[in-house]
Amino acid sequence: MEQPSLSRRLVAEGLGTTLLLATVVGSGIMGESLAGGNLALALLANALATGAGLLALILMLGPISGAHFNPAVTLADAASGGLPWRDAAGYLAMQVAGAFAGVALAHGMFGEPVFSASRHVRAGGAQFLSEFTATFGLLAVIWGVARRRSTAVPFAVAAYISAAYWFTASTSFANPAVTMARAATDTFSGIRPADVPAFLVAQLLGAAAATTLFRWLVPALPRVAAEVVMPRVDPAAIREAR
Repeated sequence: MEQPSLSRRLVAEGLGTTLLLATVVGSGIMGESLAGGNLALALLANALATGAGLLALILMLGPISGAHFNPAVTLADAASGGLPWRDAAGYLAMQVAGAFAGVALAHGMFGEPVFSASRHVRAGGAQFLSEFTATFGLLAVIWGVARRRSTAVPFAVAAYISAAYWFTASTSFANPAVTMARAATDTFSGIRPADVPAFLVAQLLGAAAATTLFRWLVPALPRVAAEVVMPRVDPAAIREAR
């Protein structure tokens, strides 16, 4: 089975990221409105909805684009030889555009302005360390699981993100496109625009650290890079190519 065309893969990345942000922002608005001031309950609703939505989106679109929905994943995959750099540029553009479209979609469903600058402060060393850890862990999960059971990666990623909502002080953005777009929502899941640069630096450092570590732990890792987050070609064809 041939790999889907670049245009199909780019549309899949944009669509997936749009629906991911609609899930994150929309469930945050709904959770906060129904929680009656109980922030733990609102966060639980947000985490469960995000994890479930992410799993469904990866399974739905993974066979087309690999279901990155995340510039950190795309850059790590390209650096490992799993995605040509010329394709990675298109992935990044569609992920960012899709993320902002997802915020607008969520706002439209809940009667909010299309975009609104967030006032949610997420600054400081603890937040930086949290985002480094969250993104490091995400890439470690992807690389660690993909090398043996690529079909289990969607479930592992969804489980990790749901858990990381709770064990990181930042609630685990772990995604540069998500971070930039969430600066445009003054709701439960938002982040103040001034805090975005530090998050982006932490995320990229975390992704680079995890990828570097796993390249050392598993020297054969580049062989499975094309299967991140899900194989974009038939697994049998990948094995024959090896």
